Amino acid sequence: MNGITIAPDAFLPLAVLAGISLGLLIVAGWLGRWPLWVAGWTVAAMALAVAFFFRDPMRTGDRGAALYVAPADGRILAVEQVMEEEYMGGPATKISIFLSLLDVHIQRSPVAGVVDLVERRPGRFAAAWSEEAESENESTLIGINAGQERVLVRQVAGMVARRIVTYVEEGELVDQGQRIGLIRFGSRVETYLPVDAVIDVEAGQTVRAGITILGWRPSAAREPVQEDPSSPDAVREEGRR
Repeated sequence: MNGITIAPDAFLPLAVLAGISLGLLIVAGWLGRWPLWVAGWTVAAMALAVAFFFRDPMRTGDRGAALYVAPADGRILAVEQVMEEEYMGGPATKISIFLSLLDVHIQRSPVAGVVDLVERRPGRFAAAWSEEAESENESTLIGINAGQERVLVRQVAGMVARRIVTYVEEGELVDQGQRIGLIRFGSRVETYLPVDAVIDVEAGQTVRAGITILGWRPSAAREPVQEDPSSPDAVREEGRR
């Protein structure tokens, strides 16, 4: 049975809000003052909103060396060919995904491989859907070496999202669909694929991390396989049920 958990990043703010709410409601019951009741239930509602934002649903779907899976939930802003010299080493296909406040904000690896780049870059906090966000916003680059090719994921902060969390480190082995990070409160995720990748999505389409197939490798057979239940991420998922 599929389930939904809460990302660990939410534990501290949830504990603080729950404590404040409980304290206000206890005092409200003791003194019998309605403003305290209102305040207590308002803080409780804030705690529920935080829990909703940090929800972390289990994601299973097609897996395979031929496939690229979506790294984030949201709406595709653009699919375009660009030059990405630093990590991809030349032309690449960039898929930009905008995450609203209502989307799940956990990022997942598009491919299986070794993380050989984690680089944080300071910058501005322009609206995540704007053109300025592409080149000027604070971001973190996660480069994944899949053996015969490389894939780059760029976590981009937005006007509201001011903290990027990365779960992986350089040298770490990741599974396809494994959690690799989180961006708080509205953001943007860019995926750079090999320029010859066959793309299955388009601008305006809604995608789901770890489930939606962005495209596939033209040199490999298009035969997705189900996620290996013995993989580290699958074992962690099973432990959360």
